[in-house]
Amino acid sequence: MLDYATNVAKYPEFQAYFREYQPPLLAVWGKHDPFFLPSGAEAWKRDIPEADIRFYDTGHFALETHGDVIIPVIREFMNNRIKV
Repeated sequence: MLDYATNVAKYPEFQAYFREYQPPLLAVWGKHDPFFLPSGAEAWKRDIPEADIRFYDTGHFALETHGDVIIPVIREFMNNRIKV
C-alpha cells in the first residue's frame, strides 16, 4: 500500500480478476479530485460493466466533506449487493 508504483504494476492482474469474477463495485468519487480524476472512476466500467460509479461535488477527501451523503449510499450498496 505504501509503494504506489508497485500497485500500478499490478493493475493488469487486478483487471483480469475483475473481468473474470465481476465483484460488486461501488466507487464514490470526488469529481474535483486533483489526484484521481473522474476518468479513473469511469475506467472501472471497462472491466466491471455493472459497477456503480457515483460522483460528488467534492475533492480528494470525499468522505470527510460529504460523509453525511456518501455513508448512506455505502450502507445501501453493502446491504443490497454484498452477500455474507
